[in-house]
Amino acid sequence: MPVGGQVTDRLERLWAGWRAQYVSDLGDERPADRCVLCGVLDQRHEHPTSLVHVGALAAVVLNKYPYTTGHVMVLPYDHHARLADLSKDARTEVLDLVAKTVEVIEMVYRPDGVNFGANLGRGAGAGIPDHLHVHVLPRWDGDTNFMTTVAGLRVIPEDPDTTLDKLRAGFGHR
Repeated sequence: MPVGGQVTDRLERLWAGWRAQYVSDLGDERPADRCVLCGVLDQRHEHPTSLVHVGALAAVVLNKYPYTTGHVMVLPYDHHARLADLSKDARTEVLDLVAKTVEVIEMVYRPDGVNFGANLGRGAGAGIPDHLHVHVLPRWDGDTNFMTTVAGLRVIPEDPDTTLDKLRAGFGHR
């Protein structure tokens, strides 16, 4: 797309201004050495802007950069990279919350399938390798479309606040 008579980087832009506050809400005020996931979990004591469900040892939070509508993460409160470093009770609660989250996603979104998993270590694809977290996300037949394959772009059709409300209701929160 020419700008001022010059060719730009040839990337298309999909403007989603409503995401600006959502993307900037978390982590901007944290110290550089503070884990962003620990910062999200600290919200459970303050203003839970992205928390779907709070358990005794773990929580379910919206993914800040979702792959699909309804993409969440199950996070233990304890900051550990390795599953074996969590207490047995924390491991149990994380897995129980994964199972409950799958049920809620299936009830709320009626997807064709659900992905869940953890990337343990940077080599496995973990964007935040020092704080174990499990991704849970609904999937639909054909949800990889031309926007992803040709433009390298994800279109999330639901506002994050709506997603949060739906998932909280699925967990029995109002």
